[in-house]
Amino acid sequence: MNILDKIVLRKRQEVQAAMEKVSLAELEQYPLFSRNCYNLRESVLDNNKKGIIAEYKRASPSKGLINGTSSVQEVVKGYQDAGASAISVLTDADFFQGSLQDLTDAREVLQIPLLRKEFIVDKYQIAEAKAYGADIILLIAACLSTLEIRDFSKYAKSLGLNVLLEVHNEEELNRSIFPSIDAIGVNNRNLKDFSVSLDHSYGLVNKIPNDYIKVSESGISDPQTIKELKKAGFHAFLIGENFMKTENPAQSIKEFVAQI
Repeated sequence: MNILDKIVLRKRQEVQAAMEKVSLAELEQYPLFSRNCYNLRESVLDNNKKGIIAEYKRASPSKGLINGTSSVQEVVKGYQDAGASAISVLTDADFFQGSLQDLTDAREVLQIPLLRKEFIVDKYQIAEAKAYGADIILLIAACLSTLEIRDFSKYAKSLGLNVLLEVHNEEELNRSIFPSIDAIGVNNRNLKDFSVSLDHSYGLVNKIPNDYIKVSESGISDPQTIKELKKAGFHAFLIGENFMKTENPAQSIKEFVAQI
């Protein structure tokens, strides 16, 4: 089993346990479930913002602990103040040391779209995302069937959520495009072996239909790379580790943005 297989297996166990504790009907009664979501497209295309989807990530399977000291609210508020278009928060506990509480904590200090970064394998997790304050959910083509992508994205839209589809190659892209998706991200990191190459983004950008927000994800550490990706046709750029590995992620993004 590769790391993605292990994560997906663990997710199915997690969902089962979560559903036994809190029913879908109970999630729908959470105060944040009824809030109106911020619009990802509007925020990404806002000229006053930078197109960066800045990520809060304590750890990863490939790097281990990245930052165990900077608090969620301090970091995401700094990201927002620096001009980020959206915020991504990892909620996986076992592999990334995140939690749903991190999502709610982030929501309290943000006025821009918030992504629940998670390995979604069940509709229940989409309802959870809404209940805990997310505006955007992530659907990863590598761990979902075409039918699941269609059904999950339609369900997310019915809740008012934005949908970011993540692909890694042309096969995943071609089988996963639906009108219920708002943005398509190209992950430069191979989720099976965690190698990184920006060639994935450059190879797929022109194959993504122009009516979707185009996002390049992972492996971006140089402001010059953002300029080049923008020229290639990308609207947004998901960056996490580059900021999180520093002592002060909020200051790090500020200095990064100043060079774009």
